Amino acid sequence: MAKKKSKKAKAKSKPAAKKPARKVVKLAAKKPAVKKANGNSKSAAPKMSNKPYGLDGKALDGVRILDFTHVQSGPTCTQLLAWFGADVIKVERPGVGDITRGQLVDVKGADSLYFTMLNHNKRSITIDSKHPQGMRVLNELIKKCDVLVENFAPGALDRMGLTWDYINKLNPRMIVASVKGFGPGPYEDCKVYENVAQCAGGSASTTGFREGPPLVTGAQIGDSGTGLHLALGIVSALFQRNRTGRGQKVLCAMQDGVLNLCRVKLRDQQRLKVGPLAEYSQFGEGVAFGAAVPRAGNDSGGGQPGWILKCKGWETDPDAYIYFITQAPVWQAICDIIGEPTWKTDPEYATPRARLPKLKAIFRRIEDWTMTLTKFEVMTQCNEHDIPVGPILSMKEIAEEPSLRATGTVVEVDHPTRGKYLSVGNPIKMSDSVSEVTRSPLLGEHTDEILTDVLGFKANEIAEIKNSGALSAPKKEEKAA
Repeated sequence: MAKKKSKKAKAKSKPAAKKPARKVVKLAAKKPAVKKANGNSKSAAPKMSNKPYGLDGKALDGVRILDFTHVQSGPTCTQLLAWFGADVIKVERPGVGDITRGQLVDVKGADSLYFTMLNHNKRSITIDSKHPQGMRVLNELIKKCDVLVENFAPGALDRMGLTWDYINKLNPRMIVASVKGFGPGPYEDCKVYENVAQCAGGSASTTGFREGPPLVTGAQIGDSGTGLHLALGIVSALFQRNRTGRGQKVLCAMQDGVLNLCRVKLRDQQRLKVGPLAEYSQFGEGVAFGAAVPRAGNDSGGGQPGWILKCKGWETDPDAYIYFITQAPVWQAICDIIGEPTWKTDPEYATPRARLPKLKAIFRRIEDWTMTLTKFEVMTQCNEHDIPVGPILSMKEIAEEPSLRATGTVVEVDHPTRGKYLSVGNPIKMSDSVSEVTRSPLLGEHTDEILTDVLGFKANEIAEIKNSGALSAPKKEEKAA
């Protein structure tokens, strides 16, 4: 109030200064517009696009990712972001690159499928981070990027000199996203791989048959599963940055990711404290439960009894099977379709509770019927009655399924050194951000364009950096004759 009075008094004594003074006040009053840009006001919403859906760019256009990842968990994450339009710059060691380039090689002289199927839509630059000129390039990349993603062993990024404080000082808006094996605690310094994560996250102890050992699953829930979790964390951090203007750390531990995917088993652990798990087949067989959730074979985790049954051709086809769920609401339809109409009213079979002790016998009877048909014929007949079933599809069948090709779930990609190959496309479909799968980069393929277009280095600067050896593999010493 006092300031306003003094300004008015000043304006009366000096009329000529009146207009400029008002202009200053008006400009100050418009500062809340910054809040609107940060997403705090509905009026800040962008003008609605008048372009057709799918033709106005991608969801993450304009976002730049500094990709320090390797093997599977990190590359899964950054590949998803690239499919959504982010510019992913993969930093690799000169002469070596991501270790998976040379693992499980099936075409001599070409990058392995392991690498190519996890690094689509990215650009590659080679940098020796131990070289002063290499660090110069990395520092500039940190300044120009929005997110740094890494899945190094614990402490590796810090040993490179790229601590959170260092990165945050260079670029306060930078989001640093990491995959680690374990979160903070007694095991946080341990190195973790896929199957270790499955075991530590509770999956293996609850997978397999009760009479056998724990089993790991063929689905990469430790690596790729954690990469999916990290991608969500990154997108959330980017959204929050629109409001706060600052970056943050995002951590996904593989143990945590596996446990999240096994949450129904943690549910069952708590239910076990108050009584046996009636939907597990061992309950119907009269087998006592122990202190922990048991392995349940092919029991359904959703509370409805289910099992994998043989279909026609099972003797020679290892995948001629179907998963069949005896869901209570369609029990009468099941009885009709397998030729047991009396079970609909028989007190021994008519209710879910009555069926529990006889589940093995019931599934054997259903299997007598499924063995007369192919798995696809079973599926067709059951779907007509809303009976939930699922054919056991082999990787060959999935690769050749036309509907998966049509939706872009399975894609064919052409590569300059290995030729055409099949890969998995973006599993997340968005109507206004249509994903395209482009081939993975050759080692260091985009070094020059990144130095020029992204970092703005001049020709003489690029020559200086290259001549220093910071971007190339060290020369091998010639052996004496």
